[in-house]
Amino acid sequence: MFNQPIPPVTKNLLIINSLLFLATFVFAQRGIDLITPLAAYYPQSVNFQPWQIITHMFMHAPFPNLSHILFNMFALWMFGSTVEHTLGRNKFIFLYFAAGLGSFVLFNFVNYIQIEQLKAELLGSGIDLSFLNELKMSNIQKNNPMIPATETTIQIAKYYTTPMMGASGAIYGVLVAFGVLYPDAKLALIFLPIPVKAKYFIPVLIAIEFFLGLENFAWNPIAHFAHIGGAIIGFVLVWRWKKKLNREW
Repeated sequence: MFNQPIPPVTKNLLIINSLLFLATFVFAQRGIDLITPLAAYYPQSVNFQPWQIITHMFMHAPFPNLSHILFNMFALWMFGSTVEHTLGRNKFIFLYFAAGLGSFVLFNFVNYIQIEQLKAELLGSGIDLSFLNELKMSNIQKNNPMIPATETTIQIAKYYTTPMMGASGAIYGVLVAFGVLYPDAKLALIFLPIPVKAKYFIPVLIAIEFFLGLENFAWNPIAHFAHIGGAIIGFVLVWRWKKKLNREW
């Protein structure tokens, strides 16, 4: 299953992600920032631009942090090749970008709920929220010296200034698609050397993502609800498509 040649869409996605990762590093050496315009920010942030809804899927943590892009590209190669061979080019493209969009929507919906709670706390403390319209850096004291650096203002500053980036949401959609198409396929990954069927492994992985997303540990800056958003879209799409594929098979 995993020894098939890399199909064209998966191959091109691997190339585009890798080239943008390299470009981010090369341009940074020349003082040109690609992260701010191409990663995705909270829609109410001054840094947000509409195209980021798509471009964030191709941006990864900059060099020397290689784990982000290496893990994503490994997963894309491992599962994307099989899913694309099974679904075909057009369905795979739709799945990939729909999952990426789903990750953006769920991630920012959860952020919206948390941000509105923080806004209510600030208003209750008599703090004018207009400073949010100019917030471009996480160091709130440098941008707004008249705003007290309370725990609440620091928290809301992080929501407005921390970019969302990476192909993880789209790839989680592909991963779940693989699990729906091949539930009995056995997976043995680096951190789990014992082969486990996809229909058991993937739900447990999603449950862990949900737990980590709810707890929101300070040591864990990963956008877990973005992963879950992509996974939900992947499941819904491929569960419906599989019925048709079964009739064709």
